Amino acid sequence: MTSFNLSMILALLSMLGFLGLTCTHAADPVPLYHFCENSTFSQNSLYNSSLNSLLSYLSSNVTGNIEFYNTTSGQNTSDPVYGLFLCRGDVTSQMCRACVAAATKELAAKCSREKTAVIWYDECMIRYSNESIFSTVAVRPRIHLLNTQNITEQDRFNRLVNTTMTDLASRASNFPTGVKKFGTNQTKFSEFQNLYSLVQCTPDLSSADCNWCLQTAINRLPICCGGKQGGRALFPSCNVRYELYPFYTGASTPPPPTGSAPGSKGKSKISAVTIVAIVAPIAAAVMLLVLSYCFLTRRAARKKLNEEKGSSFKKPDHVLTYNAANEIAKEIATADCLQFDFGTIEAATNKFSNDNKLGSGGFGEVYKATLPTGQEIAVKRLWRSSGQGAEQFKNEVVLAAKLQHKNLTELLGFCLEGEEKILIYEFLPNKGLDYFLYDPKRQRQLDWSKRYKIMGGVARGIQYLHEDSQVKIIHRDLKVSSILLDTDMNPKISDFGMARILEADQDQNDASRTVGTYGYMAPEYAMHGEFSAKSDVYSFGVIVLEIISGKKNSSFESEQVDDLLSYAWIHWRDGSPLKLLDPTMGDSYSKEEVIRCIHIALLCVQKDPADRPTMASVVLMLNSYSVTLPSPQQPAFFLSRTDPNIPTMGMESAQSIGMTMPWSVDDAPITEPHPR
Repeated sequence: MTSFNLSMILALLSMLGFLGLTCTHAADPVPLYHFCENSTFSQNSLYNSSLNSLLSYLSSNVTGNIEFYNTTSGQNTSDPVYGLFLCRGDVTSQMCRACVAAATKELAAKCSREKTAVIWYDECMIRYSNESIFSTVAVRPRIHLLNTQNITEQDRFNRLVNTTMTDLASRASNFPTGVKKFGTNQTKFSEFQNLYSLVQCTPDLSSADCNWCLQTAINRLPICCGGKQGGRALFPSCNVRYELYPFYTGASTPPPPTGSAPGSKGKSKISAVTIVAIVAPIAAAVMLLVLSYCFLTRRAARKKLNEEKGSSFKKPDHVLTYNAANEIAKEIATADCLQFDFGTIEAATNKFSNDNKLGSGGFGEVYKATLPTGQEIAVKRLWRSSGQGAEQFKNEVVLAAKLQHKNLTELLGFCLEGEEKILIYEFLPNKGLDYFLYDPKRQRQLDWSKRYKIMGGVARGIQYLHEDSQVKIIHRDLKVSSILLDTDMNPKISDFGMARILEADQDQNDASRTVGTYGYMAPEYAMHGEFSAKSDVYSFGVIVLEIISGKKNSSFESEQVDDLLSYAWIHWRDGSPLKLLDPTMGDSYSKEEVIRCIHIALLCVQKDPADRPTMASVVLMLNSYSVTLPSPQQPAFFLSRTDPNIPTMGMESAQSIGMTMPWSVDDAPITEPHPR
């Protein structure tokens, strides 16, 4: 090859690189999604100092061709913090550096009080934790994004996606620990369409862990994105994506596990003219593609900014789906990513067989089902005559899809066909907390350590709803039966059909109707229809007293009082709070922890919402004995039979709408169409 030809080719390639960089710099890296979870810490704590140092380390160590870096800060203290970043295997060091810098800044702003967090961008991922995350596979939390365009020949396309990505995952994960585990692939789907695939793991994983993580992600694709032209699953330890257009740079398909690349023989006999004739059209085509991409990206961004907010189920256009993927992840702007067809659900439940029924309640029935992939799910089929209309149904779908926290149930999808309204959740074999708490035999399985863990998990879940999710959410129907338990007895809050979103500057709102469940409703809400975050705090206080006592507030009876709150207050006032304790626990409890939990619960159920703590304060109180608790006041709805000198507050007939999980054994809900 002559120097002239080489210079021409290099000039063309340089021009392409310049155009690519120009488009890249047109916009800053855009976050796709982030999670903040686990226990909080003080802004002045040692952990906060270690975290700030860690984020600085990560941002300053994006040099050269480094795509992955992990480090520990504060390792010589009692509160170390572990962190890492992973850049997409095909991005330049400049793009990686810009993404990591943006991500560390975003985490510092969005997760400033949490000990564990993860954030995803197109170009990179960052995560940190107060527990070691190195060389450990993690598949939760996770997020799924999709291209909303449907594909023709869906069955053939889904099979091609599965086989192609499974093979790619096997090859990409086959490299030794510490070596880049990244791969892309291009496969022909039709005469005019190619399937482009990408998989990646953090390099610190073993081959087996990487392959398991990728296979888990690939198995999620039919659930979120089956029949769509593109989709991706983002996990802390790995990610997968497929599209019908090239979304990555170049081709970096890993070689087969064994064998060597074929060598070349002899010298090239291609003439200089031929080389130029080949390269020039390709360069021109790529230049046109890059310019078109930049134009469409900017146009889509402008369109998004100018659009008025529409329905939560409005479908975004194809370009907007990934160029503004953070908006889709935040708002779940389309329900297509979650929608199941009725035939799939009918088959999975064996035509809603009674053998698969888990229970029934005021709003429908719940069935255990198994998808063709073998995944077990819980199918909540609402009564056609259910008081929950399409708006409430849509509300639960959109809210539950947005909310992803280890103490919230995961919504996998829904079905809305004709009069059928169905919700699909992760299957939790231990059912609801009420299944154990109110049963004389099963409640013995709930020793104090389990109950204390459940209270802490519920508190963190509510705090996430109130303060750490992307919108401020008031649940409005918290109760024991809406707390489900996983295999390790970790609590997960469910039932978001009655939840409401408050604006960032809004403290409370008036409900058009009073909803909730008798015994858990705050007085200002039950009687005046006024709800706020403090309404949920009140419900949490009732739940804590029920967990400690093993008794229902709504059906509690003793010689002194008719409700659990009054009973707890009398014994607190008389200096005998331990009489509230469930006797089935025996002596397996911490006296100090029990008394402190009763104290916190009584603070939560005070009459004046202003006197109740925030959920952030509750979490801090549960986790730290250094916090001094104020003295509680007499709880709302206090009713005494024995002491006429104690003022009482009569309770109006506060009826309610309760959206219970149908497998619970909670009281049947009562309907009140208007607030009092």
